[in-house]
Amino acid sequence: EVELQTDGNRSGHLQNGELGESFLHPVNEEVIRIIAAQLAEIGDQFDKEIKARVVNDLVQHFLNENLSGEEITRRMSEAVEGLARAIPSDMEREKAMLVLAMVLTKKIANTMPSLLQRVFRTTVNYISQQLHNYIVRMVSAVKQ
Repeated sequence: EVELQTDGNRSGHLQNGELGESFLHPVNEEVIRIIAAQLAEIGDQFDKEIKARVVNDLVQHFLNENLSGEEITRRMSEAVEGLARAIPSDMEREKAMLVLAMVLTKKIANTMPSLLQRVFRTTVNYISQQLHNYIVRMVSAVKQ
């Protein structure tokens, strides 16, 4: 498992005494930069369209310590899917959902910085569960 550090570097963890899968398949850093730039541009457009009410509702769910991680991920998924319905049909739905999840994460963390760790973990879980195959296809497409 590789984690992105605040300075943009990655740090690896050993899993069962072995290097994580990411180290077995090196990723071209330039590919990641290209994808990140594209997603950031889309995110800037979406940022203006996300209503404060959606963010505040999610903040309240994250503040509710009685909700399980699965329940919070489900609430995040519902918010992303609801926002994705309003996205123009010329954009890939998965790309829109990926960017919306990241923009929501940023907005929640900006609204309530103390939630950063919980919202980040939830977003990573959501992306891993819902969008993993899309990300693999997107990286493969840029490599070619």
